[in-house]
Amino acid sequence: MKMIDKRKQIFGLIAWLGVTFIAAAIGSAASVNAQAFYAELTQPSWAPPGYVFGPVWTVLYTLMGLAAWLVWRVGGFKGAQTALILYLVQLFFNALWSWLFFVWNMGLWSFINILLLLALISITAICFRRIKPLAAVLLIPYLFWVIFAAFLNFSLWQLNPLMLG
Repeated sequence: MKMIDKRKQIFGLIAWLGVTFIAAAIGSAASVNAQAFYAELTQPSWAPPGYVFGPVWTVLYTLMGLAAWLVWRVGGFKGAQTALILYLVQLFFNALWSWLFFVWNMGLWSFINILLLLALISITAICFRRIKPLAAVLLIPYLFWVIFAAFLNFSLWQLNPLMLG
């Protein structure tokens, strides 16, 4: 690999991690009081403590950014346009969920959002697999965590109709 190629690859890695963590920051902005709000909710017995979410999401966002970078490396943005646009769209819905749930307290809409997010993650992973199979593998923990989060979202909504009307 030429020096310029290495620079481009490093820039791409930083850019895809940056875009991913910008989405994380937008979601995080909605989660400023999330731990206190989450603690006030009636929770199912299997709900994790609030402090688990930050470290889990940090790992997942890192894996997501690496996955997007691996796909981008194959043919640039133009070479993987559909897959990378899907990735960006699912990032939008990922960040939107925190606003729907923690700021606007919309249990039903946050649940609908997370179901749409699951579909988008699945489609993105399929597209990533066609381009770079390892990238799809890196999205599997994210997919499983969001499946778990969907069950938790539904349960919290059902257990807390006054708070998550």
